[in-house]
Amino acid sequence: MVRKSNETVALSQTLDRGLACLEFVAASDRAVSVDETAGALALHRSIVYRLMRTLEMRRLVERDADGDFLPGPYLAVLSRSVRRTLRAAAAPVVANLAEDLQMTAFLVVADGDEAVTIDSVEPRSLNAHVAYRPGTRHPIDRGAPGLALLAARPAQIGERPEVSLARGRGWAQSEAEVIAGMASVAAPIADQGAVAVLWLAGAQVSADAVGRQVAAAARRIESRL
Repeated sequence: MVRKSNETVALSQTLDRGLACLEFVAASDRAVSVDETAGALALHRSIVYRLMRTLEMRRLVERDADGDFLPGPYLAVLSRSVRRTLRAAAAPVVANLAEDLQMTAFLVVADGDEAVTIDSVEPRSLNAHVAYRPGTRHPIDRGAPGLALLAARPAQIGERPEVSLARGRGWAQSEAEVIAGMASVAAPIADQGAVAVLWLAGAQVSADAVGRQVAAAARRIESRL
């Protein structure tokens, strides 16, 4: 039993464990085995196996040639309805931003105290670029996307100075706060989310110029909502 908003809520242990397995598979950057999942979640192997087989039947996970588990195709179907209006409004703008800046561009929303990437576009004209996949999460008070999300909210006592700065100029900047060796700029999209770009730290990039372009992209998305 957990307490939430002064109410006692009964949880389904089986459903909670199944979702934990799905989250572990989705968050991994490679296929994972039943034993790995069981160890990570402190569950018995037989429990994890039954849960994985159920998820596989629902096409939420699938197995590779070695029998390890990867995210399944039905996850893409489920994700289509997540922030549908925002994603539809942002899609062409984010795609154009990626091509104009020759950087990976992505769309981020708040989920509690985390920033979550829901869409990502990599520039098509570059052979080498930074990949940043949907589903990536990080604390909302770290990294340019999180700072931009916080900047869209009313000022709070004790907030990071970078949030206040982002609120004033319309975009946030960070380096190596979420991923070592990476720099990012992000701008809030009203109270809906944030649009961001990512590049290798140390590259000859004018953060101010990029920030202005990302902020302009955020305004274009707002006009389409």
